[in-house]
Formats: sequence, structure tokens, C-alpha cells
Amino acid sequence: MEYRRLGASGLQVPALSFGAGTFGGRGELFSAWGDTDAQQARRLVDISLEAGVTLFDTADVYSDGASEEVLGEAIRGRRDSVLISTKASLPTGPGPADAGSGRSRLIRAVEGSLRRLGTDYIDLFQLHAFDAGTPVEEVLAALDDLVRAGKIRYVGASNFAGWQLMKSLAAADKHGLPRYVAHQVYYSLVGRDYEWELMPLAQDQGVGAVVWSPLGWGRLTGKIRRGEPLPAGSRLHQTAAAGPPVDDEVLYDVVDVLDDIAAETGRTVPQIALNWLLTRPTVATVMIGARNEEQLRQNLGAVGWTLDADQIARLDKASAVTPPYPYYPYYRLGDFTRLNPPAV
Repeated sequence: MEYRRLGASGLQVPALSFGAGTFGGRGELFSAWGDTDAQQARRLVDISLEAGVTLFDTADVYSDGASEEVLGEAIRGRRDSVLISTKASLPTGPGPADAGSGRSRLIRAVEGSLRRLGTDYIDLFQLHAFDAGTPVEEVLAALDDLVRAGKIRYVGASNFAGWQLMKSLAAADKHGLPRYVAHQVYYSLVGRDYEWELMPLAQDQGVGAVVWSPLGWGRLTGKIRRGEPLPAGSRLHQTAAAGPPVDDEVLYDVVDVLDDIAAETGRTVPQIALNWLLTRPTVATVMIGARNEEQLRQNLGAVGWTLDADQIARLDKASAVTPPYPYYPYYRLGDFTRLNPPAV
């Protein structure tokens, strides 16, 4: 397993990390993702650690906290061998104090996560959404207190817009408060919006990408192809509306190229899609999820080899879409790359 620094921090994370959204199985959305219990989770953690996957990601909203509880049980007795990432800010109840990133909310959220995880510190704590109703200075000061108290070690954000992330980083620099070293983002061969603003920002500011849903919300499993119905067992039947939108023709074009490269390399479609992400600038770790051992072992096969330049170029071309304003005028004229050299 390759290890990479998380942004401009001293924390090293594995190129592949494990997303525990399938743990717990509570609620309509998360039960469709998976219902892994503690015993099953311990086996998945065993396999992950054997492969060098040491970072496990969860959130307080995943299965109403059950994901954290199951993960805590699965890592019991080996806390020093793992890195834990969790998140808060999304609503966990109907009350006004059950959402957001205000001081009291964050303190309660961290205390709750520590209790459910059965640990006394969180390696990476991320805000699950931007709270426009709370001054960023209050948010960062609360995080600073939690860092100083030893309850969290590094801080990050998730699903922030560019201006939200930059405003937070600027406030951190101005007031000497913790900087976000990670941005947990959606990024895949069928969802490249991250590249236009957030990737250059991340490169400039030293923020590592923690990639969620790298297989396009289950669309790049190799089971979905042009002219064929969704497989009966696909979770897209229940969850497609909750995930990122994907143009069907773009998906089919990408899958066609993935099939060709799979034939050339002897690798699977998901392995190729994951490996492509690992070549992208600013990507620190790609989160893989699994409902069973077979899925996990297949995803772990995404490392230890590399796509060649021609294969990467073909995937780039098949997955390219016209960017949004203000990028598209210069992109169409061919001036975008000259004005904005690719991140390295």
C-alpha cells in the first residue's frame, strides 16, 4: 500500500481508505447501502489492515450513529493500528441544536462520536457541510478548542464550495486557528466537477482530497452497460435519486473504454476506475466501500500497478465534459490549460 501525506499536514494516509457507510444498516438510505454488523465489520477491518488500509471513515449521520458504533466494535483492541475519520454538521434530529457547526453543536457532536466509537480521540474530524448561519471564526475556534483538548488531531471539510473552503482557510490563517488539511469530495470518472475549482484551490492551499463514491455511486462496477437494464441487485434502484447525477451517454462512453482497458490489462472495471483516480493531482486517499469480503478484495486490487499514459489519456477523453462558467469560454478556445497549468 502506498501512503501519502494528507494535504500540507504531517499525517500520512493510505492511498485507499475504507468507507464505513455500509456499517449499521439503519434508515431507508443506509440500509440500502448495507447492513454490516460488528462481527462482519471486524472481518472487513482484518482484511483492510492486512492490505495496509489503515484509515476508516464514518459520520454521525450514517445509520443514525450505528456506523460509528459498529466501527468502534470492529477496531476494539487495536486503536493504535488505525486512523479514524468521522464527520458532523448534517442534521441528526428535528431540533435547532441538532444541525450545523456552532460551538455547542460541534462539542456535543464530537463527544457523541467519541462515545459511539469507543475512543478518546479522532484522527480526522471533518465538517460534513458548510454552515452559512455560523461565523467561520466561531467554527474554527471551537475546532481549535477540541484540538487543544486532545479530542481531535486534524480537521477537514466535506462538500464545501470553493468560496466556502477558501473563506475558512483565510480566517484560519488570519486568526491562527486550525486549517482544513482535507476536503472530502465526490470525484469519479463520471463526475469530474472537482477539477475545475476545488482541485486548483486544493493544490494552491495544501488541502488533500479524500474521495467519496469513486465508482460514481455504484455506476462503475462493470455491471451497467449501454442497452441493458440495471442488474436486479444494484442499489441504484433505491438510491439513485440521493446520489450525484450522471449523464447516461457519458457513463456508457466511459464504460466502453473501461471495458477495452480491462481486456488489455486483465484488471476489472472498478479497479481501473479507482486506479485512474489515484493518478489525479491532490488526491490523498480514495475511499472504497464493501458489503462483503469479495467486494473489498476486488477493490483492493486497484493498487500495486499503474495505467499507462495512453490508457489514462483515453479515459480522460471519454470522461471529459464541457465545464461550467466561468471556465468554459477559455476551455473551448483552448486557452484554459495555458492560463491554468495542470496541477502536478
